[in-house]
Amino acid sequence: MSYFAERLATLHATRPVTVLGAAVIDVIADAYALPWRGCDIELKQQGVNIGGCALNIAIALKRLGIAAQNALPVGHGVWADIIRNAMAKQDLHSAVEAETGDNGWCLALVEPDGERTFMSFSGVENQWQQGWLDALNVPAESMVYLSGYQLASPCGELLTAWLEGLLGVTAFIDFGPRIADIPDALMARIMACKPIVSLNRQEAEIAAERLAVNVENLGAEWQQRFGSALIVRHDKDGAAWYDGDASGYVPAFPATVVDTIGAGDSHAGGTLAGLAAGWSLADAVLLGNAVAAWVVSHRGGDCAPGREELLLAHKDV
Repeated sequence: MSYFAERLATLHATRPVTVLGAAVIDVIADAYALPWRGCDIELKQQGVNIGGCALNIAIALKRLGIAAQNALPVGHGVWADIIRNAMAKQDLHSAVEAETGDNGWCLALVEPDGERTFMSFSGVENQWQQGWLDALNVPAESMVYLSGYQLASPCGELLTAWLEGLLGVTAFIDFGPRIADIPDALMARIMACKPIVSLNRQEAEIAAERLAVNVENLGAEWQQRFGSALIVRHDKDGAAWYDGDASGYVPAFPATVVDTIGAGDSHAGGTLAGLAAGWSLADAVLLGNAVAAWVVSHRGGDCAPGREELLLAHKDV
C-alpha cells in the first residue's frame, strides 16, 4: 500500500469543523482572451455552477467524509433558489438563512491555458449579522475556515471580532486575492488569532510586499512576525509550508489542467480535512495537493473527489 493510501485510511475527523463564508453562483465561460477597454468579445458558456470558496470547501469535506457545520448564508431570489436546491441534492445544509436578499454571483472567464479571471457581484454572503454568528455552535478544539472575501468586505470587522471571541479554536484562512484589500489594523487583529494561512504564489508576493521582504524569505519572516503556520501553493510545483522552526515542501500530484476554478478552495478543503483528522501539516498539505490536482483536471470548482476516486487517481504515490 502506498504512503498516500495508508494516510487516507486514517482520515477520520477528531476535531469539529466550521466552514464560514460564501455560497454563490459561478457563470463560467471560455474566453479566447480577456476583454480590453471598448472591446466586444464572444464568449462560449460552459455552464452555471454553484460555487463560492466556502461552498467548494464544504463539498470537498463532505466527499472526503468529514462532517462540518456549514455557515453559508442563503437568501431568497433566483440565485439563492438554485444554490439551495443544488445543496440539498448533495445533502448539504447551511446553518444560516438570510431573511431577505439574494446570493451573489460571479462571471468566471477561462482562458485557453486554464487560467481564470473572476468578476463578482456580492449578495447576502457578505452581509453578516451578529445574530447569525451567535447562533453558531463552535466548540473548543474546532477548526474554523474563513475567506478573505468576507474578511475584506464591510462585515470583516464583525467576523474578526467573532473570531477573537472564540476559545481554543484554530482558524484556517485563505485570504485569496483580497489580501491586498484588508486594512493593516484589521490584518494585525486577524493574525493575532494565530490562524493557519494558505496563499497562492501571487498572494504570497502581495504578502511579501506588505511585509517589505523578498518573497523567498516570506516563510521565515512570517514566522518571526506572526508565529503562525503558513502554506504557499505553487500550482504544478507543489506547496511549501512553514510552522515555527519547521518547514517543508510537498510535491504536486500529476494533473492535466482543464480549468483552475476552485483549485485553491479544493486545496484548502483537503488540507482542512487532514488537519481535522489530526494529521501533521505536511500530510494535510499532501491531501490538499491531491484534491487540487483532481479538481483542476475537471470542469468547475464544485467537483471535488471522494476517497475512492483519490485512491484510484493516486494509488502509486
